[in-house]
Amino acid sequence: MKKILLALALLSFLAGMVVPAVALAQPIESCTLKHDLTKIDDLCGQDAIVSETVTKAWGLCCALDGVYTATDWIFVILMVVVSLLIIWGAFTIVTAGGAPEKVTTGRNYIIYALIGLAIAILAKALPSIVKGLIGA
Repeated sequence: MKKILLALALLSFLAGMVVPAVALAQPIESCTLKHDLTKIDDLCGQDAIVSETVTKAWGLCCALDGVYTATDWIFVILMVVVSLLIIWGAFTIVTAGGAPEKVTTGRNYIIYALIGLAIAILAKALPSIVKGLIGA
């Protein structure tokens, strides 16, 4: 029975590794922008694939769109973590029962959450910083 379960687990693991690899092996015709890049619309318009220089700019637009997508996910994840840390810190302070070490622990949770909030805001501002550095 253990061998059958092991074989099933191995087959499901291999299927989980092979199916995404086959799906990702398909060629991509072009990238589709998921974000509004209106400030650099002359470079990132949908009909901008005309010459080699514009094609290079289109690749830059696709890379910038990827940075936007990654920072959006980082922002969402960090905001969830920040919210949980603030709730946990407040709960620790409320249930401290007069113990100063628990109040300090709760306060530290809230301070770490605020540091995480600053990192999340920085991650959200990163695409603007990148656009400023590349001059777009």
